[in-house]
Amino acid sequence: VQLQASGGGLVQAGGSLRLSCAASGRTFSNYNIGWFRQAPGKEREFVAAILWSAGSTEYADSVKGRFTISRDNGKNTVYLQMNSLKPEDTAVYYCAADRAPWSIVIRSRAASYDYWGQGTQVTVSS
Repeated sequence: VQLQASGGGLVQAGGSLRLSCAASGRTFSNYNIGWFRQAPGKEREFVAAILWSAGSTEYADSVKGRFTISRDNGKNTVYLQMNSLKPEDTAVYYCAADRAPWSIVIRSRAASYDYWGQGTQVTVSS
């Protein structure tokens, strides 16, 4: 699976952005997709993930109630709607596909994802 993240940018605190993760290659609809982020000097952290069937989602506590992950398998795209953005959300955001298709478990460890996009920068000013 080849992934390409887009939609990042500069936004004021309280604003919104929608990230997109476009996929090609192996059957995208068979894979759970996750969003991760990495701020300067910090480790990559889990943000959200969605089951291959879109039947379930998981979120990091820090983004619950503000971010929404969704997918359109017909368009081979996963979205991350980010509302009420905070300066601490500033990071490079990556999308990734689980190493195994049809997984019924949503994983939050980056090591469980084998296919990664190139990342998109999100900067939230105070």
